[in-house]
Amino acid sequence: MNKADLVAAVAEKSGLKKNEAAKAVDAFFAVVQEALARGEKVAVPGFGAFVVIETKEKKARNPQTGKEITIPAGKAVRFRPGKQLKEAVK
Repeated sequence: MNKADLVAAVAEKSGLKKNEAAKAVDAFFAVVQEALARGEKVAVPGFGAFVVIETKEKKARNPQTGKEITIPAGKAVRFRPGKQLKEAVK
């Protein structure tokens, strides 16, 4: 499912027009992105949570040259599914 499919499904389920559903989906994505950028956790009960994690510096190898490189420490986003989502997927 891509974004257009998601917007169409939201419009159908909610009874909104597609352009209204697109605004709602875009607003949701924007709010989640802003919260994660501030380092906050975004939890949706029954669905899951988006969290920011700190990654450590690590050594890796360039597969083309075989040369060892260092990947710097940073931040990454992880999604942790909720219990209801896990059950629905089973």
